[in-house]
Order: sequence, then C-alpha cells, then structure tokens
Amino acid sequence: MEKSLPAEHREDTSPEKPVIASPPSSDEDAAAVVDHIEYEKRNRRLNRRLDIRILPLCCWVYLLNFLDRGNIGNSKVLNSETGDDLLQQTHMTAGGYAVTVSLFSLAYTLFEVPSNYVMKHWVRPSLWLAFLLFAWGALTLGFAGVQNYATVVVLRFLIGVFEAGFFPGIVYFITIWYRFNERAVRIACVVAFCNLAGAFGGAIAYGVGHINGSAGLQGFRWLFIIEGIITLISASFLFFLPDYPARAKFLNESDKRFAEDRLKERGGGYLRSHASRKEVVATFFSPRMLAHYIAYIADVVPQGSFTFFTPTIVNGLGYTSIHAQLLTVPPWCVGFVVAITLSYSADHFNARGVHITLASLVGATGWLAAGLLPPDAYGARYGCLCLAACGAFPVAPSMANWVACNTPSLLTIPFAIALNNSSAGIGQIIAQWIWKADEAHKGYPTGNFTCAACGFFVAAVTAGLRLWYGRMNKYGVRDASGAERVWAL
Repeated sequence: MEKSLPAEHREDTSPEKPVIASPPSSDEDAAAVVDHIEYEKRNRRLNRRLDIRILPLCCWVYLLNFLDRGNIGNSKVLNSETGDDLLQQTHMTAGGYAVTVSLFSLAYTLFEVPSNYVMKHWVRPSLWLAFLLFAWGALTLGFAGVQNYATVVVLRFLIGVFEAGFFPGIVYFITIWYRFNERAVRIACVVAFCNLAGAFGGAIAYGVGHINGSAGLQGFRWLFIIEGIITLISASFLFFLPDYPARAKFLNESDKRFAEDRLKERGGGYLRSHASRKEVVATFFSPRMLAHYIAYIADVVPQGSFTFFTPTIVNGLGYTSIHAQLLTVPPWCVGFVVAITLSYSADHFNARGVHITLASLVGATGWLAAGLLPPDAYGARYGCLCLAACGAFPVAPSMANWVACNTPSLLTIPFAIALNNSSAGIGQIIAQWIWKADEAHKGYPTGNFTCAACGFFVAAVTAGLRLWYGRMNKYGVRDASGAERVWAL
C-alpha cells in the first residue's frame, strides 16, 4: 500500500480547478531554483566542451575497431568468382572460417575483464587504448600476408585478444566523464559508428574488389593493408584523450572540481577504492545482473550475424560478391540512424527497458519475416534485413548504459561493463555457426530463425528487468554496499 504524501506535496487535480504550480514558499526556495538552473547551464557548457574533445576521437577509433573486426567477413567472399577470396587462397573451408571467427570471439570473452582491470588500476586510459589499437593494427597489416589456414587462426585469435578490451574501455572512459543520464547517447554515438564501419567496410571492399591482382596481390590482401595502415596511424591520436577530470589540461581548477563533483550522483568518475568481496560477487552472480548478461548474449547473436555474415547473406540474395559488398551499406545506415535516435530518447525519458524491448521486437520481426519468405523473394528479404538492422545494434548502447547505471556497487562499474561486453563473445560464437553454407539455396533459415528467437528473448528479458527495477525503486532497495540508490529504468 503506497504511503500518502503530506498535504504540501499533493496537487489538487479535481476537474473543477485547474492544476497550478505553487510559487516558491520562500526566498531560499527561489534561490535554489536559480542555482539549479545555473548548475544545469554550466553542466551543458562542460558537456559541449567534452563532446568536442572526446567523442569524435572515440567514434573514429571505434569505427576502426569494427572495420578491423568485420573485414574478414568482406574478405570471405571478395572476388570469389575468380578464386581470389580469403577462403580459396588459404584453402579454408566454411567450417574452418567458423572456427576462426569463433576463436576470435573466445579471445573477446576471456580478455575483456582483465583488460578493464589493467586500465582501471595500472595504466591510464589514453596509453592503454593506444597500445591496444596499435597492436591489433599491426596484426591486421600482417594478415595481408597469410598463406595458410593455421596463420589465419593464430592472427585472428591475437587480434581478438587486443580488440577485447577496447569497447568496454571506451564505455568505462565515458563513465569517467559523463553523468548517468548523459551516457547512453554518447555510447550510442560511438556504437553507431560500428554501423558506419559496416557501411564503409562494404564500400571500401567494393572499391578494393576492382583492384584485385594489382601488384600481384589479391583484393582481400589490399583490404587488410589499407585498413591496417589507417589503424596504425590513428593509434597516435589517442594520446590526446584526457584521462581523468583531475588531469585535464583544458579545464581550469574550478571546472575540474565541477566535472568530478557532478558525477557523484548514481556513480561515475574515477574511483580509487576497491570493491568488497560482497560487491564483486553481486556484480558477477546476482540474478538481475545475470539477466543483463544473458540478454546481451542473445542481442549479440544478430549483431554478430551482421558483423561477420552480412556480405554472405546479401551474396545469398542473388548478387555477385562485389555488388554484395556495396549492398551491405543501406542496412548499416538504417542501424546508425535508429541507434542515435533510440539512445537519446531512452536517456531523455529514463525508459531504457521500454526502448530496448520495442526495438528488439522490430528487429526480431525482420529476421522472422526473412526466414518465412520464399528463398527467391530477394527484394522482400533484403527489405527484411534493413528492418532487422533496427534491432540488435541500436539497442546495444542502452543495454550497456543500463548495466553501468544499475551495478550492485558504484565501485564495480568497470567490472560490470567488461562482464556485459564479454558476453558478446558468446553471442558471436553462436552467430558464427548458424549461417550454414549448405542452406544458401534455402535462404539461410537456421540463421534467420535463430536471430528472430534471440530478438524476442531480449524483448522478454528487458521487459522483465524494467518491472524489476520499478519494484526496487518502489520499495527503496539499497545496493550491495548498503547505500541508497535510485535504479535506472
């Protein structure tokens, strides 16, 4: 039974009288309102400075992260008609390709938490992220020289080791600088660039496909050379990232204190303290956190399908390998627009659960329709692929921020972010085995129906979590450290 509010906090909403906001009861109340308005103005000014200084760089390097992650999908079918694709040149089977990308995802699962631990306790963010970027850029460049399957497997696993900590590192970096209700749209800007990476990757592969054989190199080798060099050069840019508010040279002392103090509400900022065993165990194993991680596993199955198999799926719609690269662009662009819009709205209305649920239902419907349509309904199935793009990728930023906002302890935010993203490795492994080469003539029913089921599952779990957090707020549930919390919805 809900407690009735004191009379001074109740509004008369009877139809006879209009509801009129009461004026401040004292000069102190009026001063508090003015102070709040000035506080928010200063907060917006600081955010504009941070957005200019931080976001473009984070977006660019994450675009490179996804280019270097997804280029193996492009190389799988690029110039296949002339026998010059990656599989034929290295004598790799379709099963061998699935093993290769599965090991890449396994590296993701194993190394994300250790990577975030290193960044939080030992190496400042700009240095650690630059090291990771340079390492996988060098390996990507080396990928251009692969001659056999064993080399492909080893290099791809090592690329996964160094890429593993990058996205959770970026998300944790954003929590160092932004308030809880300002993060998802920033994370979305970064994640949305993986949609652009998919679009650019297809466009670059389309162009590279036309220089197949130049200087005696196959098109896929040129793809790795071009993208590897760009990544290596960009690693130096990360030294310009400001690590923490207290170290930011572009802020004066007053702004530094303001940047740190504003993050104390609902967690954020750089915390030197270590979490207790109870807080760590709750972050790893509490039922609601496990529900977040499991939902993210399911969400990444269609994500991984887009990352590693979009050229294959489009190629299966009756297009040549080169034109398939170009036709991967529109679905990624749709995902980019939806991701930005949905993430801003989810943060603005404090309604992450509702937004994730609805977008997942839309995406799942696209996959389901693609599986039910006849295999030769190429135009309709391509439209379904664009509809499916409204699901997995656009909801990922809100899912990541929801976890960061609702960790059992503010001290375990980096662990929760890394655990959530390491779940992606499991989802990617599943995705890499559902697109069966012998089902191409059937329209890949296993892949489409599995992605649809995952989308509906995510919608069900996130709807349940939304109700769960509503009840936690209603009954004033404290966090694992015993502190009062307002749980994000």
